[in-house]
Formats: sequence, structure tokens, C-alpha cells
Amino acid sequence: MAETAATARGRATRQRVLDAATEEFARYGLAGARVDRIAANARTNKAQLYAYFGSKEALFDDVVHESMQHMLSTVPISADDLADWAVRLYDEYLERPDLIRLATWARLERRPEGHLRDDADRLDATKLDVIGAAQRSGEVTAAASAFDVMAMVIAMSMAWSPVSNVYAATAREDDGVHAGRREFLRSVVARAVAP
Repeated sequence: MAETAATARGRATRQRVLDAATEEFARYGLAGARVDRIAANARTNKAQLYAYFGSKEALFDDVVHESMQHMLSTVPISADDLADWAVRLYDEYLERPDLIRLATWARLERRPEGHLRDDADRLDATKLDVIGAAQRSGEVTAAASAFDVMAMVIAMSMAWSPVSNVYAATAREDDGVHAGRREFLRSVVARAVAP
């Protein structure tokens, strides 16, 4: 079992490993990532990395979990405006394309079907509660389950993300292009979830 980073210095080292691993795994996936590079970029050694995380696979799972937590805290769901939530997700994908790449690698290499994580129900609980409440109040369509509404809104928000098979947008594109996409996304999601 991996030890915890109890001291301030240990927590700082652990965070450097997570940051370096996020970059490495986003770029190369689990199979292509190298622990030597992660340790070097984190300014630590492999023994310390394994002491904190136990294995490369456990480190990958922790990085994916941290990225999902980041999305939950940075882009909280809007109870009264799922279209706005989709636009804010779009913006976060522009800001942090590495998080979408991590989720894609996790889907390809760890979880080809079902939930992306074992604790998916816990991670999705707030979003599902918000959507379910909006469905019960008549603000959101009840033609699909809360889970399917959530999945559809997230999928729509990723239309131009690094996982798109059509076009991957970047923050370097003209602001007007992004403004047009945001408006289109907002209107499409609003229509899709309307009761």
C-alpha cells in the first residue's frame, strides 16, 4: 500500500508527481508513459513515486480521478441552465485539453465500457440530483433518464474537444469563432433538454 505524504515537503513532492504524471499520461497514455520521465519532471525518484502511489497503474488512476475532481469543482453544474453548463465545459476543454485526453486514454486503456471509474455513481451524484430535480420540476425533459440527459449534454459540449473525430478546437483560435460555437452550443443544448 502506498504511503501518504504527511509533511508539507511530502505533499509538495506528491503534487509535483501528480502534475508531471498528468502531462505524461495525457501525452502518451498509460502504456506509453514512462515512470522515469515522470520522476525526472517531478524532481524526485522512482522509489519515492512508488512509495506514494504504489504502481504506474495506481498513479494513472489517481491522475484520472484528480482530473475528474477538477472538472467537478471548476465547472459545477447549473441547476437552472444546462446549456450554460455545456458552454462552461467547452471553455474548460479549451483551457485544459489534457483533461479530455486523460479521460480518453482511461477509456481506451482501462475502461472500454461502462463507467470510467468504479466510483462513477458517487462522482456523478450531484449532477444527477440536479438534473433529476429539474426534470421533476418540469424544467428539463423527462423523456430520458437523468443519466442520459447528463451524458448527452457532456457529449455535446465535447463536439470540438480533443476527442472530436471532426475537429479539435484550440484556445489559439479567433475569439469570434469561439463565440459562435458557444452560442450554437447553448441553443442546441437548450432545445435538446427542453421539456
